[in-house]
Amino acid sequence: MAEPARTRETSMRFTKMHGAGNDFVVLDLRDGLAPPDALLAARLADRHRGVGCDQILTIEPPRSAEAIAAYGIWNADGSPSQQCGNGARCVAAWLVRDGVARGDRFVVDSPLATHVVERLGEDRYAIAMGVPEFAPARIPLHGFGEPRGEYDASVDEGVKLRFGAVSMGNPHAVIEVRSVDDAPVHHYGPLLQRSAHFPESVNVGFAEVVARDRVRLRVYERGVGETLACGSGACAAAAVLIRRGRVDRDVAIALPGGELRIRWPSDDAPVIMSGPAAFVFEGEWKA
Repeated sequence: MAEPARTRETSMRFTKMHGAGNDFVVLDLRDGLAPPDALLAARLADRHRGVGCDQILTIEPPRSAEAIAAYGIWNADGSPSQQCGNGARCVAAWLVRDGVARGDRFVVDSPLATHVVERLGEDRYAIAMGVPEFAPARIPLHGFGEPRGEYDASVDEGVKLRFGAVSMGNPHAVIEVRSVDDAPVHHYGPLLQRSAHFPESVNVGFAEVVARDRVRLRVYERGVGETLACGSGACAAAAVLIRRGRVDRDVAIALPGGELRIRWPSDDAPVIMSGPAAFVFEGEWKA
């Protein structure tokens, strides 16, 4: 009897990185490799049997004339994402190390838009994250016609939540709390994500205003769960709190994994997020 055909072993180089503890597996797809499917994404992200990460970032050829490269974002469950601030900084650092990015200012394409990157130092980058969208239809947030500073919504039988909502290229709900240490992140996060008010699910931030220039934040991300940091979540929390007059337009956002600086010069200007990007290790994935 003939032996069954052997499946040829394939390998894929990867880089493990993190931005303020929000960790990533970075794959270079510029030579034509296909993006990870849901199965591969889940295997790579598995912290016990895989590499372990919150999200997978793919380096791709640029999509716009001014960009030096593009990147894709894949959640740990294999679902695609449109925006990731910590990931954008890691992509920027990866491109600098690769030699593609030269100088202290360059442009990259995210799945959503084109972003200007500024290199601030050896391991710190600033990213223009876009202008926040507060119109419910743009978030998207169902059940409300006009933007509000706060929304009251029933998210479960007998449970009403008060939250702000904004899109930073991905949907965010922001709940102000007295203390993030005691916040019911793992209870209210999934409730809001399953709510019919958010047809595309939502990233849920729990924000504690410490001072006008400082906020503590925990974020329960869609497709991932709670992460040590969320760049777009930090931008969303700052934008919601600035619109309420609770904090200044230049504010430090302290997350469990580290601190980000968020600056929003005016309502019609892009939010600028700055923070660290770190290399952890290189490896080869064999499948």
